[in-house]
Amino acid sequence: MIFVNYLLMCLVFGTTFLAIKVGIDAGAPPFFSAGLRFLLAGSILFAFMVIKRKATFSLLLRKEMFLTGMALTFGTFATLYWAEQHLSSGIAAILSATAPLMVLLLQSALARQRLSVHALAGCLIGSVGVVLLLLPGLTVNFSRLWVIGCISVLVGQVFYSAGTVYSRRVVKRFEDTSPIALNAAQMMYGGGMLLLLALFVEPIDIGPWLAPKAALSLLYLIFAGSMTGHTIFYWLIAKTNPVFPSTWLYVSPLIALCLGAALYGEPISVLSVIGGITIVAGIVAVNLDSLKTLLSKGRPQRSKAGESKAV
Repeated sequence: MIFVNYLLMCLVFGTTFLAIKVGIDAGAPPFFSAGLRFLLAGSILFAFMVIKRKATFSLLLRKEMFLTGMALTFGTFATLYWAEQHLSSGIAAILSATAPLMVLLLQSALARQRLSVHALAGCLIGSVGVVLLLLPGLTVNFSRLWVIGCISVLVGQVFYSAGTVYSRRVVKRFEDTSPIALNAAQMMYGGGMLLLLALFVEPIDIGPWLAPKAALSLLYLIFAGSMTGHTIFYWLIAKTNPVFPSTWLYVSPLIALCLGAALYGEPISVLSVIGGITIVAGIVAVNLDSLKTLLSKGRPQRSKAGESKAV
């Protein structure tokens, strides 16, 4: 179930970079678009959980929801949406692939644990794999705004990493609350903050939303990107660890490339194939300890005298 949900999340997130770019290119204001996306998605999910009696409105009064929303939604997507006005979706994907390494470093520092060599190597290998995968079709237009856009995405990944690690603590603190409700609450806060930012820095114009591409982009990001993808992400944090679900940033570009080849006949270069293999190797290395645990659980346990137990 964990791996099925992980692949579904990667499939959804693999298309969100392009969906964001489509909406922005159609003229939709970036901060207002992001705020509307997350506020609506969070509100729909939270209302559903309240109706199902799996959440109460008192959850919205907890500071943990505000802090998670500020890091995981506001800080991450305010920077990403702004940056994609000046960057290609490929560059944004490559820069975002630094997040798993940031998560690993932050988690190790906070827990005061010794950094796993194979996990660190896996993050670096995965990042290299994303670069190799996207390199053949990469376009770069150097300018001052391009550089600022790159820095903006990296700052967003710092917020994302902090929010991911903090989310793990929040999930443990609210063990009796569904991860879906926790995700919905933080999206409502993050979306509200993005809309507030939009009121100060963007002109409010409904004209761009009348364009079919902008409207479809928003609907897809609400229902697929936020309600489905982010809910699975939060669920995976609860079930595994902060680093594992963050590796979607390695897999999603690979899925996007494969879909382009299968649906549109886009060519795949040898370099991209090497990049795909490198990504898989990096993910295996990052999650080596977890994979060993899963494999050991699958072995038959023997307790009879003279027989060794599975480790």
